This record gives sequence, C-alpha cells and structure tokens, in this order.
Amino acid sequence: MDERIISNNLLIDDEVDATLRPQLFSEYVGQDNVKEMMVISVKAAKLRQESLDHVLLYGPPGLGKTTLAQVIANEMGVNMKSVSGPTVERTGDLAAILTSLEPGDVLFIDEIHRLPKIVEEILYSSMEDYVIDIVVGKDAGAKSIRVDLAPFTLIGATTRFGDLTGPLRDRFGIVHKLEFYTHEDLQNICRRTARIYDYPIEDKAVIELAKRSRGTPRIVNRLFRRVRDFADILGDGVVTLDITKLALEKLKIDELGLDSKDREYLIGIIDKYRGGPVGLETIATSISEDPRTLEDVYEPFLIQSGFISRTPRGRVVTEKAYRHLKKNFQGSLF
Repeated sequence: MDERIISNNLLIDDEVDATLRPQLFSEYVGQDNVKEMMVISVKAAKLRQESLDHVLLYGPPGLGKTTLAQVIANEMGVNMKSVSGPTVERTGDLAAILTSLEPGDVLFIDEIHRLPKIVEEILYSSMEDYVIDIVVGKDAGAKSIRVDLAPFTLIGATTRFGDLTGPLRDRFGIVHKLEFYTHEDLQNICRRTARIYDYPIEDKAVIELAKRSRGTPRIVNRLFRRVRDFADILGDGVVTLDITKLALEKLKIDELGLDSKDREYLIGIIDKYRGGPVGLETIATSISEDPRTLEDVYEPFLIQSGFISRTPRGRVVTEKAYRHLKKNFQGSLF
C-alpha cells in the first residue's frame, strides 16, 4: 500500500510541530467542554474494557482535531493510524487499512467528508458490526467474502459537517464541535510553546500574539516561530512586545488578526458590491481564490468576529468591518 495513504504517526508538518502537540488530556489546553465529555467517555470505555465509541470532530481548521484524536488514542492506550479522506480512493485501500487494525486501535480519517462514496459505504458495516464485505472476481464470477475485523474506534475529522451524508453521521456515537479558542487559552498555549522551545517571551508579547491569532492554536504557534526569527535577528533573543508588533506588521497581520486575504475579501465586497449581499462564487472569482478555501478557512473567523454575516441572498459586510477598515458605506476612505 502507498505509504502516503496510511501512517502510524500524526499527519504533521515536521518533527518540531510534533513536540508542540499535547499527548494527554491534562496537557490539552482549551475546548474544556469537549475535553470533559471525552474524559468521561474514555474512562467509561476503559472501565468496561471496550473500544471507545466512534467519534466525529468538526470545526474550522487549526483547532486541534488531529491532536485531540491522538490524545484520545494515548489515553485509551492504543495505537492510532491516520489517513486523509481524499487519499483513500479505492475500497481495497480501506479494506487493507481496516484489516491491519489491532483490537481497540484508533483509525483517524481527516477530511472524512471527502471520502469517495463507494469507499464510505464500506465503513457502514465496519463501524456497526466490525465486518467488511470484499468482492472478489468480476462479472458473473464475482462473489462476496465477509471478513471479520477487530473492534476499533473510528475518529473522523471534518471542516464541513454539512457535507457528511446522513448514514455516515448517524454511525458516530460521539459528536463534538470544536470552537475558536479564547484569548486566555491562546496565551497559555503560547507560553507552553515558548517553554518547549526554551525561548523567553514577555507577557505583553504573549497577549499580543494571542489577540492576533484568530482564536486558533495552529496560528499562535506559527506566529510565535516567525516572531522568534525577528527576535533572533533584530533583537537580543527575547520576544518583546515591540519585536512582536514589528514582526506582525511585516506579516501584514493587523491588531484583530486579519491578514491580507481577509482584508482583500472584505474590501472586495465593499468596493465592488457596495458591501453585499453577494454570493460566495462571485466573491471568490473577484479575488482569485477557491470558494471552498474562503468558506472553510476565512469565513468562520470573519463570521465569529462579526465582520460578515451570511444571508439567504449572500454575504454582507457588517458595520464593524467598515469601522475597522476605515471605510464608509460608499466604499471610500473616511
């Protein structure tokens, strides 16, 4: 099987990122309600000596779905195998993965909404009855062979909960939505990252990084690394507030966390469509961006922050966005 399809490790950018990922619930910062519920579910499954029920995690990218899946596997004391939905193109690929699982193992499928329909259907019987039916041969000579599987836990992650089919959603016994993180949680994550890197950082710099990280741990960790570069070259090896503000200005990330693409999105609606309403496809075409990327990556934060609203007629820029961008309602500068 293609090594890109299945991995016994986390799907991570590099080995450095692996050191930042918490391994246990006690190390996992934020998502308190989800974490509390998962602790109970894991303890109950271990008490009954059963596999954990199948888990579905959904929410915007960067909020820790992959990390939480690995934490669950660690707390259960089992191995986790990871795949990405789009890479599992054939039923044989999924069958090979499922038959390789040991009792209690976790199978993590990222972007589970992008599984091909024919592959998804194989999951139904495996999730409910721990069996799969494999078709051998072709045409008149084809026959179905039933293969028993070891009890396992499927953890699915998706940024597009609405794209999951009803039959697949219904087979998950545990469903949790991950929310954007508070500034306090992001500050704790930033301090933890600084400790792991053994790199000094001022409290005011921590607060500034948390404020500009869009409620997302992945972003606060990425920004910390970039600010650290500036501190090494332009400073004295300490992440100060001044260095932080300079670095974020160079990165074109403003005081509320909006980057150049966010501003291009908002200003595009204001200048070209008088603030909306306007359809997603039209916006995407006007700023040369993929509609799915806008909807999955940029819009959740803009909606959460009150910069846009979605109406039946399309996207509308709010008064808050006008004020932040120093635009009037005719689209010209104040």
